[in-house]
Amino acid sequence: MPLRLRSRPGSPLMYCLAGLLAAHGAIAAETSVRAVTVAQGLKYPWAVAFLPGSQYLVTERPGTMRLVGADGKVGAPIAGVPAVATGGQGGLLDVVTDKDFAHNRQIFFCYSEPGEGSSNGTALASARLSRKQDALEDVQVIFRQTPKVDSGSHFGCRIVEASDGNLFLTLGERFSEKEEAQKLDNHLGKIVRIAKDGSVPKGNPFVNRPGALPEIWSYGHRNVQGAVIGPDGRLWTHEHGPQGGDEINLPVAGRNYGWPVITYGENYGGGKIGAGITAQEGMEQPLHQWTPSIAPSGMAFLGSLRYGTAWRGNLFVGSLKFRYLDRIVLSGGKVQSEHKLLADLKERIRDVRQCPDGLLYVLTDNPSGRLLRLDPVK
Repeated sequence: MPLRLRSRPGSPLMYCLAGLLAAHGAIAAETSVRAVTVAQGLKYPWAVAFLPGSQYLVTERPGTMRLVGADGKVGAPIAGVPAVATGGQGGLLDVVTDKDFAHNRQIFFCYSEPGEGSSNGTALASARLSRKQDALEDVQVIFRQTPKVDSGSHFGCRIVEASDGNLFLTLGERFSEKEEAQKLDNHLGKIVRIAKDGSVPKGNPFVNRPGALPEIWSYGHRNVQGAVIGPDGRLWTHEHGPQGGDEINLPVAGRNYGWPVITYGENYGGGKIGAGITAQEGMEQPLHQWTPSIAPSGMAFLGSLRYGTAWRGNLFVGSLKFRYLDRIVLSGGKVQSEHKLLADLKERIRDVRQCPDGLLYVLTDNPSGRLLRLDPVK
C-alpha cells in the first residue's frame, strides 16, 4: 500500500518537495545511493538548513549566507550577516532553523567573531529571515566564547536545538590553547547549553560552582564539528583528534571528555601528547574512535525508511580527509560496522542532514562546492 503523507501547509513534511523524486516506502536492505546535484557553485559551503517550499539556507565559510531555490538557483548574499573573521578554519559556519520557523522565521547561526587586534572567537546569533528572504532582521548575538584568541583554528560551531527548546553549541579549544579545555573558567574546548535568549537554563551542571562558567555542559573537548540529538533523545557529538583519535561521544552534563590529558592520537609529525595515555579516572571514554583520523564533519541520524529498514537508525558522518560519507551501524550502544558512501565523488564532505521528507543531503567543501541529495537506488 502506498505511503500517504498527511501534513498541513508549512509543516516540516511539506519541506524539501524536490526530494520526493525517490519512491515512497521501504526499500531493500542492499540499497545504494545516487548523488543528485541540487545546487553548485557554492564557495566553501559549511551548513544547510531546510526551508518551506523546497528551499535551502546555506552558509559559506567566507562569510555569506545564501538562499537556494527549489530549482537549484543560488541567490545573492543575504543582507544583515554580522562581521565575520575569515581565514584558516574560521568564517560563517553552522545554521539551524527554529523548530517553529514556519511561524516565527527564526534562525540561529554561529561564526568566528572578530575581537581586538587579531583575536577572534565563536559567537552564536539569532535572527529572523525576512519575508522576502533577502535579509536577516533583529540580529542578536546571544552567546560569545570567552576568551577570544589569536588563532585561525578549532572553532567547533555546531548548533543543536534540544527537545526542551534549549540550544547546545560546540566550541573548539582554538588549538593553541588546548590546556584550557580542562579548566571551567573559560569556554575553550567546551559544549555549552543556553536558552534561545542567551540565558542559562536551570539544570546546567556548573551553575552553582564558584569559578565555573554556568553555560558549560561538558568539557575536555578538542574541536567538535558534528552534533545531533539521537533517536534516544540524547546529544551525540564527534570531534577531531590530532593525528588519530577522532571521537564519537555522548556528552553528559558535567562530564570531562579528557582532552588533552587522554587521547588516542599523537602530535602532528609523531610523538605523544602529554603523558601519552588513553584513559584516566574521572575522564570519559569515547563511544568510538578513528585512528587514523578521518577528519569528521557533519552528523545526522536517519529516522526514515526512505533507504530501507537496514539503514533506519544508522548514523552518518562526513569525512573531510578521506572524502566519503560514513554510514555507521549501531547496536547495543556500540559501533558494529562502517560503510563508505560517495567515495567516488572524491569531494570533502562538510555537512550531512536529513531533510524532513526523509532523504539525506550533503554539502561538499570546495571553492565551488555542491549541495547534493542522496536518492536511494535498489
